[in-house]
Amino acid sequence: MKIVSFDALRSLHLPNVQYIKPENMYAHLDDIRAADWVIFPEYWQLNALVHGLKKRIFPSLSSYMVGHDKVEMTRTFMTIIPMNHPYTEIVANTPYEADRIWDIMPTPFVAKIPRSSMGNGVFLIDNTIQWREYLEKSSVIYAQEYLPIDRDLRVVWVGGKVVSGYWRLQADKGFYNNISQGGKVEVALIPKEALDLVHFVATSLGIDHGGFDIAMVGSIPYLIEFNRIFGNQGVKDLQQSVDASIIEYLENELPTENMVDMIV
Repeated sequence: MKIVSFDALRSLHLPNVQYIKPENMYAHLDDIRAADWVIFPEYWQLNALVHGLKKRIFPSLSSYMVGHDKVEMTRTFMTIIPMNHPYTEIVANTPYEADRIWDIMPTPFVAKIPRSSMGNGVFLIDNTIQWREYLEKSSVIYAQEYLPIDRDLRVVWVGGKVVSGYWRLQADKGFYNNISQGGKVEVALIPKEALDLVHFVATSLGIDHGGFDIAMVGSIPYLIEFNRIFGNQGVKDLQQSVDASIIEYLENELPTENMVDMIV
């Protein structure tokens, strides 16, 4: 199995991988054409690889498209799991919409900048001063129901299965559960309801690589977001499990004729 990777870090421990810097793609078109898989391309490369060169990519095209920003992701979740996603308003940042959202959203509520990660661009809004400060930072208003939790779940999905899961406890400064924002990891039982929700969403959308963030409110799981590229810090041997699952998945997804060539 020939693999071309455009992400050196994420393919560091994968066997038989040729790394190519994304910006050098056009100097290695023959290598890309000969590859069975192209893994971890950057978003700007997708049209050329998928539609131009007809290559199999990992993560899947669905993983890229749905996970590209919070607006696209949220609109998809609101369509397929409306009862398992926090109530959210996504509108243009205009004076009328800003006043309307402030009037209808119970405080506190959460406001987000659509293309952000690791807890950056996420704000807890409790008064008009905080609201005005947020409005100055984003061209799109993304206002979301606040869930009364002090922890959430990260469920790691690779290929067609859950690889790992853990709880993220709230940071000492409050509100944030992200590890990068001071949240703490706790390895404990993951509720079946959360696992079932991840399985449904991932298989329905064709997502094959993602870290799913889920809040449990009682026994009800709420899918906050998923990250196509996710961190593995804080859990022993998680990266090894992810790597092994990637290779297993790529091998299983190859057409039969490719597998015969590998054996010969």
